[in-house]
Amino acid sequence: MRAAGSGGCGVGDRPESVSCRGARLRPEALAVKIGSENIASVVNRTVESAHAFFEELSAGRAVKLGTGQLKIALPLIKEIVKRLTFLSDVGLEYLALSRESTTLSGGEAQRIQLATQLGSRLTGILYILDEPSVGLHAHDHARLIATLKSLRDIGNTVIVVEHDAQTMREADWIIDLGPGAGKHGGKVLFSGTPRALLNAGTPTGEYLSGRKIIGSTGTDSEANIAKRKNEDRIIVRGASQHNLKNIDVAIPLGQFVCVSGVSGSGKSTLVNDILAKALLARLHGAHTIPGAHRAIEGVEHLNKTVVVDQSPIGRTPRSNPATYTGAFGFIRGLFAATIEARARGYGAGRFSFNVKGGRCEACEGQGVKKIEMYFLPDVYIECAECRGKRYNREALEIEYQGKNIADVLAMSIDEALEFFGPLPAIRSRFETLHNVGLGYMQVGQPAPTLSGGEAQRVKLATELARRDTGKTLYILDEPTTGLHFEDIRRLLGVLKELVARGNTVVVIEHQLDILGNADWIIDLGPGGGSRGGEIIGEGPPRALARIKRSYTGQWLSKII
Repeated sequence: MRAAGSGGCGVGDRPESVSCRGARLRPEALAVKIGSENIASVVNRTVESAHAFFEELSAGRAVKLGTGQLKIALPLIKEIVKRLTFLSDVGLEYLALSRESTTLSGGEAQRIQLATQLGSRLTGILYILDEPSVGLHAHDHARLIATLKSLRDIGNTVIVVEHDAQTMREADWIIDLGPGAGKHGGKVLFSGTPRALLNAGTPTGEYLSGRKIIGSTGTDSEANIAKRKNEDRIIVRGASQHNLKNIDVAIPLGQFVCVSGVSGSGKSTLVNDILAKALLARLHGAHTIPGAHRAIEGVEHLNKTVVVDQSPIGRTPRSNPATYTGAFGFIRGLFAATIEARARGYGAGRFSFNVKGGRCEACEGQGVKKIEMYFLPDVYIECAECRGKRYNREALEIEYQGKNIADVLAMSIDEALEFFGPLPAIRSRFETLHNVGLGYMQVGQPAPTLSGGEAQRVKLATELARRDTGKTLYILDEPTTGLHFEDIRRLLGVLKELVARGNTVVVIEHQLDILGNADWIIDLGPGGGSRGGEIIGEGPPRALARIKRSYTGQWLSKII
């Protein structure tokens, strides 16, 4: 029960007498107003709108406060405006103040923490940021970089793990690791200024200097132009969910299509909330409710929709790339077919860590034990019984080509690709993981340790291993997250191959090299939140680069 007089909504205690209608506060608290605004209506504003409201309040334009009231309010308003300014400085002016933290992307959550540190004005601090540019349009990078520099200028050290070219060029010092990933990396290839890196022979320096490029940016072949004149399209009519302003969006089929725009412009709402959910419901019978729109035309030209998002591939350490792609079933069958396994009467189930038999029962095949920390994230420690191998002694005694099942799970994808090379069913699955840039990853790497970008590429590899229909629509949300230039080049080749087979690929993306290699771009904006939701331009990259109103076009014009 809530204490008497508290402002919280008591719907959990007295559901029949109290209803907050989503405001989360009791009527008594909501009755307190500044002008016509109660606290719920203020926190439902975006950062930008709230900033304007408090600025007007301090100037006496929004609400006329008495002299005594203004004297009390001004110091509070000053602190509120300062914090809202910090949020705007890191590119989050489109977020509602009441936005639930669970709905924030990793990049948004990190930038909120950054804004908090700006407000603290501490000095002598070492700040470490992991790809703060995730989900950020090139137009907003300048503000983020200015924010990082302001932390430096007041006496702090800022270390950023980053792939973004703009951020690297503005750095004071760069440490470049490589040359590859996994066992092929781990060496310091370069340490020095960005200018010096341009002349270094490292993979990063090659791309940063322009000596090596990703694809053929900005080209629009006569074949593509001719194809678009008579091509089929899927059209979303009257998209009006969230900030979308009743727009009609035509997506050419059989093309590599990018949906661009600044953060908060409506890209995810259009593609994920409306298009993806509507197609999954109509083509696959999924119980999804799409966002507000009038109709979707042209669905008859498709027979399959594949959404490749960044959600985890599994919730427990038993889930891994081998199990998700289906390769592990073939591997278990291979071990069960060995002479020793047949002599002992072992079937494929003996090599599963999901059922009793061959798995370590102390950790139930997870290789680790979970320690619940209650108010902190759970901690996993290596199983003392199997030493992280997941299997009991009997299962580990069975070997194929000198390797037991735990040895196979400990291999990198590239090592497994070579080891299982003569076996097409297994090789094809590891080949697709290699092609999307995951050759460094362990075959049995636990799902909870994968980043969102890695999980998305595992899903993409799984789809690539399946037979496509030639009428499939693939939807990806920022697949370049966490990727180096070289990995982006390989990913682009994979996506282009899907299109070459007659499929359609729709990608929400900010990365300029990907946008420059698109067949068609749909640019939303011009800003985020209430200032977004319109189609600013659509067409091939060169056409979009000529649209002055488009922030995406302005940046594309610099590389095309």
